[in-house]
Amino acid sequence: MFTGIVRERGRVVSAESNGGGVHLRIAAPETAGAALGDSIAVSGCCLTVTAADGETLEFDAVPETIARTTLGGLEPGAEVNLEPALRAGEPLGGHFVQGHVDGRARVQALEREGEGSRLRLQLPPELHRYCVEKGSLAVDGVSLTIAALYEGGVEIALVPFTLEHTTLGALAPGDEVNVEVDLLAKYAERLGSA
Repeated sequence: MFTGIVRERGRVVSAESNGGGVHLRIAAPETAGAALGDSIAVSGCCLTVTAADGETLEFDAVPETIARTTLGGLEPGAEVNLEPALRAGEPLGGHFVQGHVDGRARVQALEREGEGSRLRLQLPPELHRYCVEKGSLAVDGVSLTIAALYEGGVEIALVPFTLEHTTLGALAPGDEVNVEVDLLAKYAERLGSA
């Protein structure tokens, strides 16, 4: 379980194909103290640490992960958002995020708005239905509040801190991002149809 509060931006050292999946090595000096088997959200995707040397972390992303996320397109030098799993007693500053990416969204615009920016994302219809104004959405692992809905998409107001401390400030139209809709919305729909 995660909160969507990014702890560090890591840099991809290598991304090697392995049987339909990808083996990732990420430079992450602040997070690299993680132990083998720890869960780390990598741009919103929960991955298991397979090796750590104090400066880098290694992960294996399986074919299912590659099919649902943007991780298969990572190249050396790319930045990723990192968040270690929530530990008992830590504050829940964002919202409940599982690290189970539901799909990808496409950036339509990232435009300055006051000191921050407004992000417009086009979502697949099967994910858009879970979005509500002032509801939560995790984008590349970042807990965000939906500012507005439009047909097929959402608008999100990004504060300067988020733009500076996550990868979201570097987004451009056409980029794809990982999205995880609100867990509670999915359960509410399932219970309503039972």
